[in-house]
Amino acid sequence: MGKATGFMEYSRQTLKERHPGERTKDWDDYTLPLSEQEVRNQGARCMDCGVPTCQSGMEINGSTTGCPVYHLIPEWNDLVYQGQWKEALKREHQMNNFPEFTGFACPAPCEGACVLGINEPPVAIRTVERSIIEKGFQEGWVIPEPPEHRTGKRVAVVGSGPAGLASAAQLNKAGHLVTVFEKHDRVGGLLTYGIPEMKLPYSVVERRVKILEEEGIDFVTNTEVGKDYTVEQLRENFDAVILCGGAAVHRDVQVEGRALKGVHYAMEFLHSNTKSLLDSNHGDGEYISAAGKNVIVIGGGDTGTDCLATSVRHNCKSLTQFDIYDKKGAMRDEVGNPWPQYPVIHRVEYGQKEAEETFGTDPRAYAVMTKRFVGDENGHIKEVHTVNVKLRYDEEGNKIREEIPGSEKAWPADLVLLAIGFSGPEQDLIKAMELETNQNSTVKAEYGDYKTNVEGVFAAGDMRRGQSLIVWAINEGREAARECDRYLMGATQLP
Repeated sequence: MGKATGFMEYSRQTLKERHPGERTKDWDDYTLPLSEQEVRNQGARCMDCGVPTCQSGMEINGSTTGCPVYHLIPEWNDLVYQGQWKEALKREHQMNNFPEFTGFACPAPCEGACVLGINEPPVAIRTVERSIIEKGFQEGWVIPEPPEHRTGKRVAVVGSGPAGLASAAQLNKAGHLVTVFEKHDRVGGLLTYGIPEMKLPYSVVERRVKILEEEGIDFVTNTEVGKDYTVEQLRENFDAVILCGGAAVHRDVQVEGRALKGVHYAMEFLHSNTKSLLDSNHGDGEYISAAGKNVIVIGGGDTGTDCLATSVRHNCKSLTQFDIYDKKGAMRDEVGNPWPQYPVIHRVEYGQKEAEETFGTDPRAYAVMTKRFVGDENGHIKEVHTVNVKLRYDEEGNKIREEIPGSEKAWPADLVLLAIGFSGPEQDLIKAMELETNQNSTVKAEYGDYKTNVEGVFAAGDMRRGQSLIVWAINEGREAARECDRYLMGATQLP
């Protein structure tokens, strides 16, 4: 490494944040860039650790650790330290088609596996990653690179989220004619309508899509395959198909009062907000508004945090986030959660910071289970009744949550947002194409192979593996493209 003692000389520094009291007045990116020297110092913290666990994507005890796209992290950290930004950008793009997407929205399992993180704050990998690609766009280094030759083979990619875009980009590089189908009006899938504007601006997605278009990829929006474009047309017009739809079936809470007005899935709330914002700056009113309402978010993950941040910007009256788990500790449990597992610790994310700035306290309530929704005379939600729970495990290791007597509570609520994840992909297209599925309703296709039971049809991303990370979607999209290319040509040079 260029700076062997960098980790001893420089402290960890991530992207700066705009003050919560100011940023909640708009929908702009809530972060601020570091200076070039500050980013170089962060690159210098990368150790010559011998075995760079950061770039070895693994799943340990059901949790991702390290980078699933096998990013060449030590290499581009070193190049950034040396000021060789253009070379660093080449290394980034070598393993990840879209480092800007992961730089903005990945939870950075690479940092959880950083060797320095065993006893020091880990290298700010995601900050360096994002800084490299942003400099690349600013300097005009990221340009369309259409293939020199075309194979004449036509491939349909269904779904334009990270898996679909990665598949399309790789197949296009191989010279195939690629058409991407998206059922919504804008390309990007979860990137566009599942992540709020202040966390991942649509302009970031749009600029990459424009490059992909200039490279020769055809995007067809407002078209749902299986309805607007039939399965028969798909088979007739394409030599191969890669299915990259998301895990769009929401998990629900089966409690009394679930059908009351004002109870929505988080993605309904986030999608309608972003679409209205992009269409009319909210002028059309076609979104679920939290303005002046007592808002309760059920779910303690990233989507719940996005709901908090969105509700604050709507000027809600109050804001509470239910987490079924106990509050985590500030440090990882060295026995139950040892390195290099992703550290399961208490975090205060951007949405919680904004809620605390607005209302004076962290919005989270821990170890809370929803018991029922109570409505008013008009059938609209007015209260959420809960009970506190404690977690234990039975002899088979199954989780059991025991209610704590006397902990019942009624919370005022005008808007309830369910942010408890997804159970799997929608089934209509899967059934229409006669695809085999797994027990969890995902498409049956082996990791690394991606072939379904139907000739010439592949599956990748959330449709194959279930709800997961952006970086896993990019990994699977790239690998499915490789196997699709092999199917079409008999051999492949795609990584």
